Amino acid sequence: MSSKRNDVVIPESSVRANWKCMVFTCIVAVANMQYGFDTAIVGGFQAMPGFLKVFGFPDKTARIGYGIDPTFQQLISSLMTLGSFVSSLTAGVFGWYFGRKPALWLGCAVNLVGLIVQIATTNKGVIYLGRFLLGLSNGFLVTFSNIYISEVSPAHLRGVMLVFFTFWVNFGSLMGSIVNYFASKILTKTCYIMPLGTLFIVPVFLAIAIIFVPESPRWLLYANKQEEGKRALQVLRVESTDQEYIDIEWAEMVRGMEEEKHLARSSDWKDMYRGTNLRRTILCYAAMASHAASGIWFAIAYGTYFMQIAGVTQPFLYTIMNLCIGIFSTLVGMYVIRDMFGRRFLFWGSSVGCGLSMTIIGIGGVVKTAQNSKDVGKALIAGVAIFTFFYNVGIGTVSYPVGTEVVSTRLRTWTVGTAISLGYVLAWFVSFFTPYFINPKKLNWGVKYGWIWAGSNFICAIFFYIFLPETKGRTLEELDELFENRVSVKDFPKYCTKIGAEAVHDVQVTMGRVPGEKEPVVNHVEKSDEAS
Repeated sequence: MSSKRNDVVIPESSVRANWKCMVFTCIVAVANMQYGFDTAIVGGFQAMPGFLKVFGFPDKTARIGYGIDPTFQQLISSLMTLGSFVSSLTAGVFGWYFGRKPALWLGCAVNLVGLIVQIATTNKGVIYLGRFLLGLSNGFLVTFSNIYISEVSPAHLRGVMLVFFTFWVNFGSLMGSIVNYFASKILTKTCYIMPLGTLFIVPVFLAIAIIFVPESPRWLLYANKQEEGKRALQVLRVESTDQEYIDIEWAEMVRGMEEEKHLARSSDWKDMYRGTNLRRTILCYAAMASHAASGIWFAIAYGTYFMQIAGVTQPFLYTIMNLCIGIFSTLVGMYVIRDMFGRRFLFWGSSVGCGLSMTIIGIGGVVKTAQNSKDVGKALIAGVAIFTFFYNVGIGTVSYPVGTEVVSTRLRTWTVGTAISLGYVLAWFVSFFTPYFINPKKLNWGVKYGWIWAGSNFICAIFFYIFLPETKGRTLEELDELFENRVSVKDFPKYCTKIGAEAVHDVQVTMGRVPGEKEPVVNHVEKSDEAS
């Protein structure tokens, strides 16, 4: 992001120069893989004869010879979402006192317990407990991994590093679908125990790997551990830039913390609903709610089942194809968020694209007849593929960068935690009520279900176009200043902040250098974005 600033220019270091920070954030982002991995595996169970023999019932009218109770179908998906909601809601308290790494370790431990519970039983009630425990763990893993990445990333690479969320969720979903594809050929209960066993990989790896990852410098600063915080920043930035720029970045963090403490009415979590923080909280909530509003949770949790009842042959293979499209489009998203477009354009543009693709699906449901069912099936596959591309290039790419960077540094765990909780509530709402719409024994809407998501996507596009400011290339402390000064959406890209210049002044004074007559101004260099 370029602007009319001079004197002190923070150089834009490359991804390669920031390799160490990139490795750390990639390791932490693996936590998000578990959510996609688990959701895809459990969603696939509902089409496995071996699983349905244990938890379903014989049904001669069903294509695979077994049916599933809609209540059980709802609960195995929605209870994990409910657990995620509860843990994300408490993330603010835990994160305030204990930091990011302990929260991730706790998430790994609870995840392992939940998996053991599910593998060891054939009792539906105990399965419900295991699903809830996995939800509790995934809430912490998703919330704290993305908060950590937001807080440690350089401003100009924050978007790229936070896209790891979408990449790992998609990669986890792909792995889950592949595992299910081969396990579905097994007609005993091993067909679901084996996939559950593969879910041990992520929490075991993560628990070991984060031993070598430094704690968030910003959390250490707010926890009055300044020396540890500065050392953590040194580890994250070493080899990527000169020491003087690391000192300036640290001084800016210190300035930002002091300014926030000075302006804070209290240390109460309710501050996120007061004053200028209310605008930031609404934007954060909207960013996280955009996932559910796009229809992605329906596509992840019920995609395979939906394709079966729509008459699509080999639904597992089509699901894997769409997940490959998701991974490819996420990589495209990494490029465009870094070198082409801003957050705002990607948000509203992808919402329009998702809305149009859901419209294709909805139209298919209206025109479907016995004579043209094959053609409608092809349209359904195309609609889902187009939706997957637009979602991962836009909403999936920018939601966590925006959601974690627009909020107050002091209130980040509270705001992001409750925002993710809201997202999980909406995801639970989708997973709980979707069977009523698509199950042949209920409303039996089939592909006409796409009309609901077309409308919600168009509403999101309008909201983000009107209310979301462009945040690309700004440090978290600069964003604090911009929102505190109530800068409008229109003026956000061209507004010159002062906190960087003040940080340079602090470093010069500390080093015993007398600042020049002209006040130094910092420019966090990033490519301009005319399209946003």
